[in-house]
Amino acid sequence: MVKLNSLREALGLPPVTPDWELPSFGAAAAQLSAVPPARWRPAFARLLAQELQPHLSGLSELLGDLNSVVGRSPAEHHIVQWLAEVTGGRATLRSSWGDVVAQQGSPGAARMAQRLIYEGRLVGSLELEASAHWQPLVQLVAEQARLARLQAAAAGAARRRVGERQFEALLAGDHSGMPESGPCVLAALRLDRPMPRAGRAREAYIHRLDVLCSVGEGYFHRRHLTCLTTVRGDKALWLWQSRDAEREARGLHTALLNATEEGLRLGISGTQPSSREVNAALRQALQALDEVRAPRGMVSFQRLDPLQALLDSEALHALSEQVRGRLRAEDEGGKLEDTLRQYLVHRGSLAELAGLLNLHVNTLRYRLRRIEEVLGGELSEPAFVARLYLAFHAAGQPRVEKRAKEDVC
Repeated sequence: MVKLNSLREALGLPPVTPDWELPSFGAAAAQLSAVPPARWRPAFARLLAQELQPHLSGLSELLGDLNSVVGRSPAEHHIVQWLAEVTGGRATLRSSWGDVVAQQGSPGAARMAQRLIYEGRLVGSLELEASAHWQPLVQLVAEQARLARLQAAAAGAARRRVGERQFEALLAGDHSGMPESGPCVLAALRLDRPMPRAGRAREAYIHRLDVLCSVGEGYFHRRHLTCLTTVRGDKALWLWQSRDAEREARGLHTALLNATEEGLRLGISGTQPSSREVNAALRQALQALDEVRAPRGMVSFQRLDPLQALLDSEALHALSEQVRGRLRAEDEGGKLEDTLRQYLVHRGSLAELAGLLNLHVNTLRYRLRRIEEVLGGELSEPAFVARLYLAFHAAGQPRVEKRAKEDVC
């Protein structure tokens, strides 16, 4: 192994203590931070080559054998098999979202992992479970594994571009040329940060959505599920032929979370009878997307509570303010409002309600008549009572006590 003072001597620098071993270019850089890399790198490479000279012939043969398997299809499987056979351990290649792409061999004593990065983006990871001294070989093979993952991504991009045109045609109502399909589900994703209006920032935003489209497409492709995907506005969309909608949606969500740490939200439509119902599926997915509250969360249309969405709306909030405002204008103490709240959730007789409120029944009847006068309706009218119920349960207003809420249900 190259020693620090050997490198310093080659550079015309005085020796130092301690005389560290330099196993890598990174280690050399740390010890020679004041020396320009253009000066020390060639000297370090020359010394390193001299150290390896007795083994260069064998290393060349080993790399030649590795390169021979890279040209076979599928390259990812052959690379993993080669690494497992050479080390006697278990080699695993994973996608950026965590799926096992290929795996061979039996696990050994130590686990080593190498992230596969391209242009700052994770494209996968290579893992080896074997004796720890094989770590340098993992780093060497990782470059070939990265290239194999990029080739797979390129093939996915070609599929995706064809699918984009089909998807847009479906959304425009053009079903010509589309094969008969079975049950379908649509997912819509939005990033938490807003889309920039113009320029490179907007292009980068759209590119990020496109990358996430590729993650989802790859997830479905590996499960042999036909999937169309596209970027529309500030959203990424997927339409796939489904066998188990709930499990597939959870898997898509997990894949996306594994592929990025960015804030995102995912809405899932209900299952549609065929791709001809794509616009209905899109409406459902967008409605579910609007109801996602948790960061990096997912909501399915099938699990939506439509009443809660109505209660959270601005229109009902305005109705609530109107009703409560009129009551308070006539009764600053809030007795009318409290009486009406209890009346709306009570299921027994007026006499029973009067007892709960510690009132004479005639006092209760008087308050109810005053409420009708103030609000301009009759509590015997179901439509009027329904408006009041919604007003008192709108978002931002105090909820009735748990017992009463359970009674209403």
